[in-house]
Amino acid sequence: MHKNNNALRVVASLAMAFTGAAFAAPPVETQRFDDFWSPGKPDASVCRSPLMVGTPLGLPRCLQAGNVLKHLQSLQDIASLNDGNRASGLPGYQASVDYVRSKLERAGYRVRVQAFPFLAFYPTGPGVLNALAPQQQNYVWEEDFTYLEQSDPGTVTAQVVAVDVALGAGNTSTSGCEAEDFAGFPAGAIALIQRGTCAFGQKATLAAAAGASGVVIFNQGDTEDRKGLMGATLGADYAGGIPVLFATYDNGAAWAQTAGLQLSMTVDVIREQTETYNVLAETRRGNPDNVVMVGAHLDSVAEGPGINDNGSGSAALLEMALLMSKAHPLNKVRFAWWGAEESGLVGSTHYVTQLPDEEKRRIKAYLNADMIGSPNFANFIYDGDGSDFGLQGPPGSAAIERLLRAYFDLRNQPSEGTEIDFRSDYAQFFEDGIAFGGLFTGAEDVKSEAQAQRYGGAAGQAFDPCYHNECDNLANISSEALELHGDALAFATSWLSLSTKAIDDEIAAAASAAQGATTLRAQKVQEKSRWGLWLR
Repeated sequence: MHKNNNALRVVASLAMAFTGAAFAAPPVETQRFDDFWSPGKPDASVCRSPLMVGTPLGLPRCLQAGNVLKHLQSLQDIASLNDGNRASGLPGYQASVDYVRSKLERAGYRVRVQAFPFLAFYPTGPGVLNALAPQQQNYVWEEDFTYLEQSDPGTVTAQVVAVDVALGAGNTSTSGCEAEDFAGFPAGAIALIQRGTCAFGQKATLAAAAGASGVVIFNQGDTEDRKGLMGATLGADYAGGIPVLFATYDNGAAWAQTAGLQLSMTVDVIREQTETYNVLAETRRGNPDNVVMVGAHLDSVAEGPGINDNGSGSAALLEMALLMSKAHPLNKVRFAWWGAEESGLVGSTHYVTQLPDEEKRRIKAYLNADMIGSPNFANFIYDGDGSDFGLQGPPGSAAIERLLRAYFDLRNQPSEGTEIDFRSDYAQFFEDGIAFGGLFTGAEDVKSEAQAQRYGGAAGQAFDPCYHNECDNLANISSEALELHGDALAFATSWLSLSTKAIDDEIAAAASAAQGATTLRAQKVQEKSRWGLWLR
């Protein structure tokens, strides 16, 4: 914990801590800083005070990991009573929706449960994958291969044809991304396709269009952490009509180099159109024309209870919403628990795309919390300014990144950027030009030696070894990561609930620059036109 004079110094001069942006500091109260920044659990009466839970230092102080873990225990209990999962479209997810809703309503929120169409995907048995020629071999389910979510069911036995694969470390595979990759593909064969460049659904759809009877996509293998199995989806819009499996790189590379290979594959699933739900609630107070949204997906994969992915974000968000029910924000705060994220960001995409443009303009920022309790964690912040990975978020995103980084600096904790890869619920907000930011503690990627030195934990192991697996249970949570990232989320949410000036300034600057560019182009066109008239 930090000394009180450190907290005082930060609150008094935080506006100067954000390089390149002027943050309007929210009001600083006269309450003793001991209440905001003392070791141990605060007195419950302190956290019933609007003054405490409505400030950027008070809200993190009251958001205790122990209370978040109580919500996680409830989500674990729900999964245990419902076939071990909380996947959208299944009873465990409905029970999760009911739990969040009841907690919010008890705290005084008016809760909206938003239904949306959903193509549900239920594995009904393990997959089968066997080589019949040139040698017989049986492959091990969930060790050598697994399902790609939203695959159609079916059993296929056929010769295997590799499609434009690029093997070896450092490869830049574009396998199966273009129709030309399937030139001369024999109808009825199984397409062997490598991960890389484009979406899994695009690869499988092109294979089906070329006459493939089935598809096996294997991991890319360009780096060590892209060789094993992973949970992934073809997307709810996949309409190839053929079964698709996912395999390890080592198996795929061996198959690609085996002449006369014949495989038999079975995908034992149910895929059906149904509906599922988002849960939404917002503070009673605050400017409805200046909304700060905070979201986390509530669903798990079908393979496990999803306590880190993403019970951790959902539970932290719920605890923060319960605390903020007593706050007096200047800007309205809207909380969202998304459904069907694991099936391709379906719930959040539906929510954003159905909003009228006027409503979208009222959302000043979206904060995303997806996996904030990874056991081998790192402190990742989305790269809103593009300085780490090149892709910059919509105007205002850089300001959100700086705000989150400032909190980690305040706690003397290291942090680093994470790539905007559109794998979580911020994606549609980004596409619609809404400033976004968020936190992440790592999934299936492997922690480097440098990261282990910075954060502790084990180098050479996944940030979350139980990612998308049955073992993603309460034992898979780091309470240290949960506390730190829950606090950071609370800090940023509280700050923006009182002032969005930094985001406003960044949006205004981008609009001014765009207007200037438009004016310059118009001047050049006019000048060129005048010269044209003179020459005629």
